[in-house]
Amino acid sequence: MERFYTLQGEGVHSGCPAYFIRLAGCDVGCVWCDVKESWNIDDHPRISVQELISDVVESGANRVIITGGEPLMHNLDELTLGLQERGIRTHIETSGTHPISGSWDWITFSPKKFKKPTEEIFQLAHELKIVVFHPSDIQWGVELSEKVSLECQKLLQPEWERQDDMLPMIMAHLTQNPTWRLSLQTHKFIGVR
Repeated sequence: MERFYTLQGEGVHSGCPAYFIRLAGCDVGCVWCDVKESWNIDDHPRISVQELISDVVESGANRVIITGGEPLMHNLDELTLGLQERGIRTHIETSGTHPISGSWDWITFSPKKFKKPTEEIFQLAHELKIVVFHPSDIQWGVELSEKVSLECQKLLQPEWERQDDMLPMIMAHLTQNPTWRLSLQTHKFIGVR
Protein backbone atom coordinates (compact mmCIF):
# COMPACT_ATOMS: atom_id res chain seq x y z
CA MET A 1 0.00 0.00 0.00
CA GLU A 2 2.78 2.41 0.91
CA ARG A 3 6.41 2.60 1.94
CA PHE A 4 8.33 5.34 3.70
CA TYR A 5 11.31 6.02 5.98
CA THR A 6 10.46 7.55 9.36
CA LEU A 7 10.66 6.79 13.08
CA GLN A 8 8.98 3.86 14.77
CA GLY A 9 6.29 5.58 16.81
CA GLU A 10 5.14 2.90 19.22
CA GLY A 11 6.15 -0.23 21.08
CA VAL A 12 9.54 -1.36 22.31
CA HIS A 13 11.48 0.28 19.46
CA SER A 14 9.70 3.63 19.65
CA GLY A 15 11.97 6.42 18.45
CA CYS A 16 14.17 4.21 16.25
CA PRO A 17 14.54 5.11 12.56
CA ALA A 18 12.80 2.51 10.40
CA TYR A 19 11.69 1.96 6.83
CA PHE A 20 8.02 0.99 6.80
CA ILE A 21 6.47 -1.32 4.24
CA ARG A 22 2.70 -1.31 4.68
CA LEU A 23 1.16 -4.22 2.81
CA ALA A 24 -2.40 -4.13 1.57
CA GLY A 25 -4.97 -6.65 2.71
CA CYS A 26 -6.63 -7.20 6.06
CA ASP A 27 -9.28 -9.65 7.15
CA VAL A 28 -9.38 -8.56 10.81
CA GLY A 29 -11.16 -5.20 10.50
CA CYS A 30 -10.48 -3.29 13.72
CA VAL A 31 -13.04 -0.57 14.33
CA TRP A 32 -10.30 1.89 15.33
CA CYS A 33 -7.98 1.14 12.40
CA ASP A 34 -6.34 4.32 11.09
CA VAL A 35 -5.45 2.75 7.73
CA LYS A 36 -8.75 1.20 6.64
CA GLU A 37 -7.74 2.01 3.07
CA SER A 38 -5.23 -0.83 3.39
CA TRP A 39 -7.90 -3.50 3.82
CA ASN A 40 -8.64 -4.25 0.15
CA ILE A 41 -5.64 -5.79 -1.61
CA ASP A 42 -7.00 -4.97 -5.06
CA ASP A 43 -7.04 -1.22 -4.37
CA HIS A 44 -3.23 -1.06 -4.48
CA PRO A 45 -0.59 -1.77 -7.16
CA ARG A 46 1.63 -4.81 -6.93
CA ILE A 47 5.34 -4.11 -6.45
CA SER A 48 8.10 -6.64 -6.92
CA VAL A 49 10.12 -7.90 -3.98
CA GLN A 50 13.30 -6.70 -5.67
CA GLU A 51 11.89 -3.17 -6.03
CA LEU A 52 10.99 -3.10 -2.34
CA ILE A 53 14.45 -4.32 -1.34
CA SER A 54 16.12 -1.77 -3.63
CA ASP A 55 14.05 1.06 -2.13
CA VAL A 56 15.06 0.05 1.39
CA VAL A 57 18.75 -0.24 0.50
CA GLU A 58 18.66 3.14 -1.26
CA SER A 59 17.09 4.77 1.82
CA GLY A 60 20.04 3.75 4.01
CA ALA A 61 17.73 2.23 6.64
CA ASN A 62 19.07 -0.58 8.80
CA ARG A 63 15.64 -1.64 10.10
CA VAL A 64 12.44 -2.47 8.18
CA ILE A 65 9.02 -2.76 9.76
CA ILE A 66 6.52 -4.72 7.72
CA THR A 67 2.97 -3.92 8.69
CA GLY A 68 -0.45 -3.65 7.15
CA GLY A 69 -3.36 -4.31 7.02
CA GLU A 70 -2.38 -7.77 8.08
CA PRO A 71 1.06 -8.48 6.57
CA LEU A 72 0.96 -12.24 7.13
CA MET A 73 -1.73 -12.56 4.49
CA HIS A 74 1.35 -12.55 2.21
CA ASN A 75 4.29 -14.94 2.03
CA LEU A 76 7.20 -12.85 3.31
CA ASP A 77 10.05 -15.37 2.98
CA GLU A 78 11.74 -13.88 -0.11
CA LEU A 79 11.40 -10.28 1.06
CA THR A 80 12.78 -10.80 4.56
CA LEU A 81 15.64 -13.04 3.48
CA GLY A 82 16.60 -10.51 0.81
CA LEU A 83 16.64 -7.72 3.38
CA GLN A 84 18.60 -9.73 5.94
CA GLU A 85 21.18 -10.72 3.32
CA ARG A 86 21.88 -6.99 3.02
CA GLY A 87 22.29 -6.55 6.78
CA ILE A 88 18.86 -5.00 7.34
CA ARG A 89 16.93 -5.98 10.47
CA THR A 90 13.40 -7.25 9.83
CA HIS A 91 10.50 -6.44 12.15
CA ILE A 92 6.84 -7.29 11.71
CA GLU A 93 3.67 -5.97 13.31
CA THR A 94 0.93 -8.58 13.09
CA SER A 95 -2.33 -9.63 14.66
CA GLY A 96 -1.03 -13.20 14.43
CA THR A 97 -4.12 -14.49 12.63
CA HIS A 98 -2.17 -16.14 9.80
CA PRO A 99 0.74 -18.61 9.85
CA ILE A 100 4.19 -17.05 10.15
CA SER A 101 6.23 -16.64 7.00
CA GLY A 102 9.45 -14.71 6.73
CA SER A 103 12.62 -14.51 8.78
CA TRP A 104 12.28 -12.07 11.67
CA ASP A 105 14.59 -10.22 14.02
CA TRP A 106 11.57 -8.87 15.92
CA ILE A 107 7.92 -9.90 16.02
CA THR A 108 5.36 -7.50 17.48
CA PHE A 109 2.19 -9.45 18.17
CA SER A 110 -0.83 -7.17 18.51
CA PRO A 111 -3.83 -9.48 18.84
CA LYS A 112 -7.38 -8.34 18.22
CA LYS A 113 -10.59 -9.67 19.76
CA PHE A 114 -12.21 -9.79 16.32
CA LYS A 115 -10.19 -12.74 15.04
CA LYS A 116 -8.36 -15.45 16.95
CA PRO A 117 -4.56 -15.65 16.56
CA THR A 118 -2.71 -18.82 15.66
CA GLU A 119 -1.16 -20.75 18.53
CA GLU A 120 2.37 -20.53 17.07
CA ILE A 121 2.56 -16.74 17.43
CA PHE A 122 2.54 -16.78 21.23
CA GLN A 123 5.96 -18.39 21.61
CA LEU A 124 7.48 -16.57 18.62
CA ALA A 125 6.54 -13.04 19.71
CA HIS A 126 9.18 -10.71 21.10
CA GLU A 127 6.58 -8.10 21.99
CA LEU A 128 2.91 -8.42 22.97
CA LYS A 129 1.16 -5.10 22.33
CA ILE A 130 -2.44 -4.80 23.50
CA VAL A 131 -4.42 -1.87 22.14
CA VAL A 132 -6.81 -0.79 24.89
CA PHE A 133 -10.09 0.40 23.38
CA HIS A 134 -12.31 -0.77 26.25
CA PRO A 135 -11.45 -1.38 29.94
CA SER A 136 -11.99 -5.13 29.44
CA ASP A 137 -9.07 -5.18 26.98
CA ILE A 138 -6.61 -4.97 29.88
CA GLN A 139 -7.79 -8.22 31.47
CA TRP A 140 -8.04 -9.85 28.04
CA GLY A 141 -4.41 -8.88 27.44
CA VAL A 142 -3.37 -10.30 30.81
CA GLU A 143 -5.00 -13.62 29.91
CA LEU A 144 -3.22 -13.73 26.56
CA SER A 145 0.10 -12.82 28.18
CA GLU A 146 0.08 -16.12 30.06
CA LYS A 147 0.77 -17.85 26.75
CA VAL A 148 3.80 -15.81 25.60
CA SER A 149 7.41 -16.59 26.47
CA LEU A 150 8.98 -15.15 29.61
CA GLU A 151 11.26 -12.97 27.43
CA CYS A 152 8.35 -11.38 25.56
CA GLN A 153 7.90 -7.67 26.33
CA LYS A 154 4.29 -6.87 27.37
CA LEU A 155 2.83 -3.48 26.49
CA LEU A 156 -0.52 -1.76 26.89
CA GLN A 157 -1.32 1.01 24.41
CA PRO A 158 -4.37 3.25 24.65
CA GLU A 159 -6.34 3.50 21.42
CA TRP A 160 -5.61 7.01 20.10
CA GLU A 161 -9.18 8.36 20.16
CA ARG A 162 -9.87 6.90 23.63
CA GLN A 163 -6.58 7.57 25.39
CA ASP A 164 -8.01 10.15 27.82
CA ASP A 165 -10.36 7.48 29.18
CA MET A 166 -8.07 4.44 28.90
CA LEU A 167 -4.75 5.91 30.07
CA PRO A 168 -5.69 6.22 33.78
CA MET A 169 -6.79 2.55 33.83
CA ILE A 170 -3.64 1.45 32.05
CA MET A 171 -1.45 3.41 34.46
CA ALA A 172 -3.24 1.87 37.44
CA HIS A 173 -2.63 -1.58 35.98
CA LEU A 174 1.05 -0.87 35.32
CA THR A 175 1.73 0.28 38.87
CA GLN A 176 0.28 -2.99 40.17
CA ASN A 177 1.84 -5.16 37.43
CA PRO A 178 5.39 -3.91 36.75
CA THR A 179 6.12 -6.58 34.14
CA TRP A 180 3.93 -4.53 31.79
CA ARG A 181 4.97 -1.30 30.04
CA LEU A 182 3.15 1.63 28.46
CA SER A 183 3.22 2.21 24.72
CA LEU A 184 2.07 5.53 23.26
CA GLN A 185 1.67 6.45 19.61
CA THR A 186 4.42 9.07 19.73
CA HIS A 187 4.39 9.49 15.95
CA LYS A 188 0.92 11.01 16.25
CA PHE A 189 2.08 13.42 18.97
CA ILE A 190 4.97 14.67 16.85
CA GLY A 191 3.05 14.63 13.57
CA VAL A 192 4.94 12.06 11.51
CA ARG A 193 3.66 8.96 9.77
